[in-house]
Amino acid sequence: MIKFNGINHLAMATGDMDKTTRFWRDLLGMRLVAGLGKPGYRHYFFEISENDLIAFFEWPGVIPVEEKEHGYPVKGPFIFDHISFGVETEDGIWELKDKLEAAGFGVSEVIDHGFIHSIYAFDPNGIPIEFSHNVEGKDIRKTPKMIDKAPSAITKEGPEPNLNVWPKVKKPTPKNERKVYPGAGSELFHGIKKE
Repeated sequence: MIKFNGINHLAMATGDMDKTTRFWRDLLGMRLVAGLGKPGYRHYFFEISENDLIAFFEWPGVIPVEEKEHGYPVKGPFIFDHISFGVETEDGIWELKDKLEAAGFGVSEVIDHGFIHSIYAFDPNGIPIEFSHNVEGKDIRKTPKMIDKAPSAITKEGPEPNLNVWPKVKKPTPKNERKVYPGAGSELFHGIKKE
């Protein structure tokens, strides 16, 4: 079975990479580890942890979204509600809360969700963000919990992947036919091709 090792990167968009960099790198402390660009386009990557990145495309005309309360139901076309970043210590949650408030960003009180303690805020692009610290001894990864009063039949199958619901691969790509094509970012390590 495939083993995942985190979120390689979340890809967001901004109309102001400088403001975005000031927030994610300078306020939150996430290193700027890669940057691609040319006139009218930039793509920057910030390090969340040793396995996880968040990236931003900067495109002209992108404007911050209207702030939507985290977890508040919506209707119509929609993509995601919010992103939660894990914080190593409980003190780290309070340090982030103080930093966000000092920088003039609205931030919630610390909320106890039973297995995590969290704060909620928005980045300069209106992206809803949460910062969460795992409560000691309450690891839902090790001991899954389900208290939904009306779970679906699929949910009742349990926490482990059901590997029998999707078609099996009948013809895997042979190693000698696997080709990787250059894309944006390859110039960071392979140089820029002369045309």
